[in-house]
Amino acid sequence: MRMQGGSAPADARDPHGYADGLARNSGPYAVPGIPHLMMADEHLFAAFRAETLERRFTRRGGNATAYGVQGWFGGTYNRAVLKAEGNVAQGKLQEGRTELLWSHAVSGYWDTQLGLRADHGEGPGRQWLAFGMQGLAPYWFEVDATAYVGTHGRTALRLETSYELLLTQRLVLEPRIEMQLYGKDDPARHIGRGLAEASAGLRLRYEFTRQFAPYIGVERAASFGRTADMIRADGGRAQQTRWVAGVRFWF
Repeated sequence: MRMQGGSAPADARDPHGYADGLARNSGPYAVPGIPHLMMADEHLFAAFRAETLERRFTRRGGNATAYGVQGWFGGTYNRAVLKAEGNVAQGKLQEGRTELLWSHAVSGYWDTQLGLRADHGEGPGRQWLAFGMQGLAPYWFEVDATAYVGTHGRTALRLETSYELLLTQRLVLEPRIEMQLYGKDDPARHIGRGLAEASAGLRLRYEFTRQFAPYIGVERAASFGRTADMIRADGGRAQQTRWVAGVRFWF
């Protein structure tokens, strides 16, 4: 019995070798004026999501309006992403963070992100180079982890994770934890090195549709270490419980 062997034919890797001479947009099956079929990964899409748009209430005043939104534009593997988060009190932006990132899919559930972050609000503005990952961890935990490098040797790390527990098909309970760490003191913005801020909360929403869901909840927020010392020295509270009411939507 003769075994297969020898050199491969010259057209073994010809991309048109099995097309029988047919080409896209030409030949007997091309229709004038009709664009060719595009696969899903060739299209460009856009989306906007307001994860939190809420009013926060505390026992001793200090009520504020908070927002956390994210928008993106691009294809399946590469996207431009805009993230914004902050809070407004007494008609002034107290603290805000805006990020412009390039996002690249590295697996079915994870994206790497690279870009810039700008801090604004009370105190001097800060600019950072950002690098992180965002996606869905095993057991359906949503994770957003980003490291930052700023001017004058500043570094920071932000971690956020959440989980959606479906009580019914419309009633959803969402626990969420967020932490922010810094590599050095920044007294002008009341930030100390180490673990500066952390919050843990529960939000219960009712989804009239998947795109629109009002919610209520409670959140415990605290500052730690030198950050807490700076806040107390300025007459503020390092720990507080917030009752929240807001709406979550996307399109």
